[in-house]
Amino acid sequence: MTDDLPRVRLMPKANARAIRHGFPWIYANELVTDRRTRALAPGSLAVLEDSGRVEMGLVAVNPASRIICRMLDRNPAAAVDQSWFAARISRALALRARLYDQPFYRLVHAEADGLPGVVIDRFGDAAVIQPNAAWAEALVEELAAALVEVTGVRTVLKNASGRTRALEGLDDASAVLVGTAPDGPVPVPMNGATYMADLTGGQKTGLFYDQRPNHAFAARLVTPGARVLDVFSHVGGFALAMLAAGAGRALSVDGSVPALALAEAGAAAAGTAERFQTRQGDAFEVMTALAAEGAEFDVVICDPPAFAPNKQALEAGLRAYERVARLAAALVAPGGYLGLCSCSHAADLSKFRGASARGIGKAGRQAQLLHSGFAGPDHPQLPQLAETAYLKALFFRL
Repeated sequence: MTDDLPRVRLMPKANARAIRHGFPWIYANELVTDRRTRALAPGSLAVLEDSGRVEMGLVAVNPASRIICRMLDRNPAAAVDQSWFAARISRALALRARLYDQPFYRLVHAEADGLPGVVIDRFGDAAVIQPNAAWAEALVEELAAALVEVTGVRTVLKNASGRTRALEGLDDASAVLVGTAPDGPVPVPMNGATYMADLTGGQKTGLFYDQRPNHAFAARLVTPGARVLDVFSHVGGFALAMLAAGAGRALSVDGSVPALALAEAGAAAAGTAERFQTRQGDAFEVMTALAAEGAEFDVVICDPPAFAPNKQALEAGLRAYERVARLAAALVAPGGYLGLCSCSHAADLSKFRGASARGIGKAGRQAQLLHSGFAGPDHPQLPQLAETAYLKALFFRL
């Protein structure tokens, strides 16, 4: 019953229409934050009212966060329990089962799948949850139980490394929620390659599924014997897909020794180890050194971390993307291909494209833009929330 829950109210200046039309967040400056509201424990559930006290839905409240409320259900009387989670996960699973013939994908993509702040990646019989909002942390046991009920996975891990957890006042203690952690990396088949995902010690959940369609497009650019360079490669994302497509040799560059070791294990698992090399170091320094060595590649891909994670970092981030493009373009053989990626939601497609074009121009190269790629359909976008359209990939012929 809604009478059993606390109530929070929008200020008159808040954009109630946007919330009614699907925007899932209420910012702290849009909510009446009286003493009673400020006293709510992070993750508390409450009924949201507009400034006229008309009920709008059920929200999760975190007085310590800039996003003070997240819309959970348009029904203010909804009961957020295992059955509620199971219904959301079932809907998410139905989409992935239609899209993929093997159970390796992002199963839940936060707000776009109706679970604000929750990411779940599936790796066959194992799944990794990132509860990046206080309400999900408080209900993570019910969430894990629903996940097992719906999918039948035998292992559920909690990864607490998400940057946004700190903004929610949450700790960074990961845990095994169901079953036992895998003894070693989990092999993941994608685009004809094999990737090794470290579910307990790797970045985020262990693997980035979002680039899957962009890996596939890069593989289409490869001719037999092609020389390819994958910079900021993590566990070999683009390089392994291009090797599977027939590249003659591939070089992966990353700052992480463990990530490169996983990339080498993936190449070995796919039978392409003899054509695969790695180079550990700062990506900018390595690209500069490769140019000095006169190295040249038929396909060069750069997939850096988020240089512009927020608006404050935008200008510096765009300069960094421009520098990546300039250094990478110098390594592309005439008639070769350059792929540039950004996972910064603050740098929209137009700004990222502009920075990339400036960098290519400063390298003295001319380019054709062939393709603009985005995250795969297991990372659906919520149209009302620009942050869900974070990944961009641009492919050029130089």
